[in-house]
Amino acid sequence: MKRLLNTLYVTTQGAHLSRDGETVAVGVDGETRLRLPIHTLTGIVCFGRVSYTTPLIELCVSRKVAVSFLSEHGRFLARVQGPISGNVLLRREQYRRADNSMESAAIARSIAVGKIANCRSVLLRGAREHASEAGRDALSQAADRLAEHLRKLESPQSLPTVRGLEGEAARTYYGAFDHLILKQKEAFFFCERSRRPPLDNMNALLSFLYTLVAHDVTSALEVVGLDPAVGFLHRDRPGRPSLALDLMEEFRTVLADRVALSLVNLQQVRADGMRTTETGAVVMTDATRRTVLTAFQERKREEVRHRFLAERMAFGLLPHAQALLLARFLRGDLDAYPPYLWK
Repeated sequence: MKRLLNTLYVTTQGAHLSRDGETVAVGVDGETRLRLPIHTLTGIVCFGRVSYTTPLIELCVSRKVAVSFLSEHGRFLARVQGPISGNVLLRREQYRRADNSMESAAIARSIAVGKIANCRSVLLRGAREHASEAGRDALSQAADRLAEHLRKLESPQSLPTVRGLEGEAARTYYGAFDHLILKQKEAFFFCERSRRPPLDNMNALLSFLYTLVAHDVTSALEVVGLDPAVGFLHRDRPGRPSLALDLMEEFRTVLADRVALSLVNLQQVRADGMRTTETGAVVMTDATRRTVLTAFQERKREEVRHRFLAERMAFGLLPHAQALLLARFLRGDLDAYPPYLWK
């Protein structure tokens, strides 16, 4: 099991990363602002104009620290990692299952159950905490519809059916999402999911957090030797980490969405921290991005109980736990893949 360590997020434009012995040095305007031992890191995420040295990349590769590059506004660009040392037999089994529609449907069904159950838990919690009767009713009704989808997934389904139910559940969840926003409604409202680019403040916040979750899930899959590009619910597409998108479905609501809602409802993120570009895309200011990153890291340190493993662990370890369980299932050590169920 991988220890929960830190991800270094570099958001300062013009920052320069270099190697200083066994540490990562971050310089700004010719002055070293931060030094971190390489053994305390699991990943480095660079936003915008951040440069680096070749010796640093060599150090990261040798210590299995992935380095991801995003645009200043959080759009994924590229990722640098060392050679994959995963078990070739595990990957061959992953590819065989992905090419078999029945096997893919079984894994996709488990993932969809985890996603929908967690969406429902978020809605039910929102209903309990909502001040208005109309809001409580809307959230409860959406949760009831998700319960119907879960009942349909209790029995084996074809892959197209699983995808259809997962898509309907997502529409139901996002259809009620605006009722979870309790403060700053004029600035942070939610009509529908928009991305590439996000067209309102809430979507900009969600897209940014989803990118961070995808980075962590991809790293977790690589640690256990699985190929992040070959999925079961999401099918192959050049340049898309399909398996990472599969696994992160279980964490979107409980990790990213809950962080976004807390930031808005506690008014830690405000409208003046967002701006609209000439193209209509909404992006965050540097200060807001730092606030979001801090909240995300704090969320990852919170402890929760993993039902299947029957033990408590930090939120940030959950992707690693699920990647390990998926690998154990593919090896034949488990009868089915057990999704993560929140609360």
